[in-house]
Amino acid sequence: MEIAGKIKTVFVLAISMMFASNVEAQETTEVENYDQGFRLGFGVNAGYSVNDPYKLALGADARVQYDLSKRYSLTLTTGYSNLFVSKADGNDLGFIPAKAGFKAFVWNDQFYVMGEAGAAFAVTNDYNKTSLLLAPSVGYASKYIDVSLHYEHYSDFVKLNNNGSIGKGVGQVGVRVAYGFKL
Repeated sequence: MEIAGKIKTVFVLAISMMFASNVEAQETTEVENYDQGFRLGFGVNAGYSVNDPYKLALGADARVQYDLSKRYSLTLTTGYSNLFVSKADGNDLGFIPAKAGFKAFVWNDQFYVMGEAGAAFAVTNDYNKTSLLLAPSVGYASKYIDVSLHYEHYSDFVKLNNNGSIGKGVGQVGVRVAYGFKL
């Protein structure tokens, strides 16, 4: 039994030394003071509607961004967008989006994911509906340029179903290119 006890002791010491050799002193890095602040950006949007009768989507917007930290920001976006249809399918749909969002930079402080929610106020052709608007996006932002790929869903706008009936819920996939600067 004495030999078994010695083997156990050597085994425990060997394991302890393996873990101890991996322990390193933590380096203290000086944390840079990040200046919270506002940014303003002006962008153009182009996309394609995923629901009939709409086809092409074009728009312009202005976005105010408040940087909570180097990685997280809050956004407010508004502008004007238009969903185009062919002449045979009826009238275009123009609307003013009003969105609030949260932006999180996930890689190199330049690539981000963002989620926005708000309302889309129809303003054309005596169509006076207001729709819930949800918009996730991924993008790249440098000091002045912001490029993103987004999906926008308007839950209350009228669409044409595959069977020819009228339904609700229009979506579009688009690209936004913007110029922004610190205020």
